[in-house]
Amino acid sequence: MHFMWVWNGRKIKNITLIILASFFAALIAYVQNEEMAVFNTSEGPRALSKVNTNQKQAALTFDLAWGDTRIKQIINILKSEGIKATFFVTGEWANVHPDLINEMKEARFEIESYGMKVRAYTAMEPAEIRKDIGQANLFIKKAGVDHVKFLRPPEGEVNQQIIETASRANMQVVLWSIDPHDDQKPGKKQIIKDVVSHIDKGAIIRLHASDSAGDTVLALPEIIRTIKNKGYSFVTISDLVNNAESKNKIVQ
Repeated sequence: MHFMWVWNGRKIKNITLIILASFFAALIAYVQNEEMAVFNTSEGPRALSKVNTNQKQAALTFDLAWGDTRIKQIINILKSEGIKATFFVTGEWANVHPDLINEMKEARFEIESYGMKVRAYTAMEPAEIRKDIGQANLFIKKAGVDHVKFLRPPEGEVNQQIIETASRANMQVVLWSIDPHDDQKPGKKQIIKDVVSHIDKGAIIRLHASDSAGDTVLALPEIIRTIKNKGYSFVTISDLVNNAESKNKIVQ
């Protein structure tokens, strides 16, 4: 009888562990699916440009396709200010700069896709877009990023075909609600004004981190401090999504 009790106890313990493992696996899958489902509507997938939230949070994002001078400066600024940010990098850039990818990871920045290279998806057929997304993800992951789930189409050009193609590749298109066009070099003061004057709960700010972003580097510290003084905190896109209350503002 004692032997049977021990055997049954071990059996029950093993079954319990299997059930718990299955539960947590299902929970993880559910959470991942829920993250993606936030951006789907009855009319199909949509691009994310802003998140509905009552919290004073905003996502600071950077597009990065070439160079290593400005990105190093931006990383140092963000680290010194204790800021989380999301970088959309091209596959080509990630392939050349795995050291910087590693530094960004260590700083707990989020690293996502800006396509394989800066070539507008609006000029491609769906098969070409799928290939480009796949290649970019391959090189970004090869550089050390575990999971790539967000996509900012190169040059920010998007249409419904691109959104649906990305969705079928399990990628969520992310645009922005604030764009000071810093890549056009409007000057430090104008960049600061355009960002700070439009800040709102759930905002997604688009900036650039390639080597042409000299004005961005100059403007960034004041942008961060001014928005902080307004009571906002900066979070990654993933964190912003996790705090979403309902359907996000979508781009038609």
